[in-house]
Amino acid sequence: MDVNIRGRGVGVTDRFEDYVGSKTDKIAGLLPKAQNFEVKVSRLSDRSPQHGDRVEITVVGPGPVIRAESVGSDKYTAFDIAYGRVLERIRRMKDRQHDRRGRGRISLAEAAAADFSDVDLQPASLETIEAVATGSVPIAGTEEAREDYTPVVIRQKEFPAEHFTVEEAVDQMELVGHDFFLFVEAGSRKPSVVYRRKGWNYGVISLAEA
Repeated sequence: MDVNIRGRGVGVTDRFEDYVGSKTDKIAGLLPKAQNFEVKVSRLSDRSPQHGDRVEITVVGPGPVIRAESVGSDKYTAFDIAYGRVLERIRRMKDRQHDRRGRGRISLAEAAAADFSDVDLQPASLETIEAVATGSVPIAGTEEAREDYTPVVIRQKEFPAEHFTVEEAVDQMELVGHDFFLFVEAGSRKPSVVYRRKGWNYGVISLAEA
């Protein structure tokens, strides 16, 4: 497994490279097919003692990409926190894979026909699906107030559409550390999103043509 360390606005010393290298053996043991362990270190504009450096870790292999990031008073502290998150996501992935062994997979159509009772998923209400489809977000206040000021900030991102089963999409969501994951369901080819609920429970929302 190749180790790549990049610094942006902060120096990468030999001592830090050795420190990162000493941590990669555990990753290689958990993911023997991993190809790259990438670490990006950057200096934050806020130079307060609590927030000095940011570390982003990316593990690249033949399977899903695993990412985590953190900030800390220095690059060592930030790295340790991000590294712990990477280990936790790898372990969660392996726990899910172990739990699925010996169980048959359920398609999205079969789960929907049974009202998601077999996969412990809660179907979204018609109102929620319509709100997602139309992009309508109610904002309180007068029209003039909305024009002058709004605390709502909407950032837009665009990603290539990828086809996954629901369980594969949950794995992807866990590995990148997000609370939701947008994808195209492999069986029905419907735009769908999985999201985290409590514990090991997840939800899924799919869009259907009217």
